[in-house]
Amino acid sequence: MPKVLHRLAGKPMIDLVLDACREAGIQRPIVVLSPAQPAVIGHVGERAEVVLQTEQRGTGHAVSMVPAERLQGDVLILNADSPLISAATIAHLVELHRELGAAATITSINIPGRRDGRIVRDSTGRLDRIVEERDATPAERQITEINVGLYCFRGEDLGPALAALTPENQAGEYYLTDVFASLRPVEVVQLADQAEAIGVNDRVQLAEAEGALRQRIIRAHQLNGVTFIDPATTFVEAAVTIGQDTLIEPFTILRGATEIGADCRIGPYAQIQSSTIGDGCRVENSWLDRVTMGSGSDCGPFAKLRPGTEIAANVHVGSFAEIVRSKIGEGSKVPHVSYLGDATVGRNVNVGAGTITANFDGVTKNPTVIEDDVFVGVGTMLRSPVKLGKGSRTGAGSVVTRDVPPGMTAVGVPARALRRRTEEEK
Repeated sequence: MPKVLHRLAGKPMIDLVLDACREAGIQRPIVVLSPAQPAVIGHVGERAEVVLQTEQRGTGHAVSMVPAERLQGDVLILNADSPLISAATIAHLVELHRELGAAATITSINIPGRRDGRIVRDSTGRLDRIVEERDATPAERQITEINVGLYCFRGEDLGPALAALTPENQAGEYYLTDVFASLRPVEVVQLADQAEAIGVNDRVQLAEAEGALRQRIIRAHQLNGVTFIDPATTFVEAAVTIGQDTLIEPFTILRGATEIGADCRIGPYAQIQSSTIGDGCRVENSWLDRVTMGSGSDCGPFAKLRPGTEIAANVHVGSFAEIVRSKIGEGSKVPHVSYLGDATVGRNVNVGAGTITANFDGVTKNPTVIEDDVFVGVGTMLRSPVKLGKGSRTGAGSVVTRDVPPGMTAVGVPARALRRRTEEEK
């Protein structure tokens, strides 16, 4: 897998970089890629213009592949494998660059032990040059101020500096950092957040970046009024939204484009993928994937709600219930140990414990319809396709193979209709 397509908090790291640029007001991003990365080229798609670097001859060579007309005005350059650079930092760098009128403005950070380019300053404290790790002297390797790889250039100065680059280094490459030997003045902005300086070159750094991004995401939710009992054991991906006064219990995983309303209680041990949860809901020890849950509903513990499930408001789904491609009407209950597949359940229905929709005949997934105000007895088997009419009932242990008319009670194996309930009984 191409490095920049590895995911952090549910998003490929190149998307995180492009998102930060967009948020900072960068409207015309260009991604320089190798033709040997068709997966990345296809992934970037319409989000950015792609420029191909047919030969891998260093970062300076990569930038020189960009058409000269695109290197006009202020030119921002950053690395696609530095996924934690924030929009605020990008915007601040560009603003400061314009304010200072510098030929270039770069970012640095003080971190001992990092194998990155060193910021070498002159006797006045200004930037003298950037020395890459492999080309540094022993004394230069003791420098703890490192290059982050986020730059803003004045375009009319960048072009000539790129043209003057030579591959006179141990790697035999054209380093972008060598342009600073001829550009003046160059301003250096030090970052305060070490996480923004994380570059991802292996799986260890990938996990480090994931942990730092997870902390950033959870902190943002906390500041927006969401309570996390134990952030260290909670995983929230970047696209998730959570309403105010919602409580997130430990060992909860929220993935994809999940939307959780206000005043909910989620977890412990809940896993929710790309689902919409209304206000005031409770999800405990359950697994939900592409589910819609109306306000005031709850599920679990140990419920499994699969794709295509739509739960209306004030619905109760109990323990060990599994629901897939089904709609459950307002005020209905699926208490426990039940399976509903391809079912449409009306309002105020009680689905007794152990109820099963036998929806697959070996060839086709068949529908079950349970209309409003139905009472399904414990252990009922519904052989689809079948309909339980409004206000009907089934006896415990019934196997329903035919439609039950409205208001009728059906019992037995196979179930047969006994009589219609009187108005008083209803």
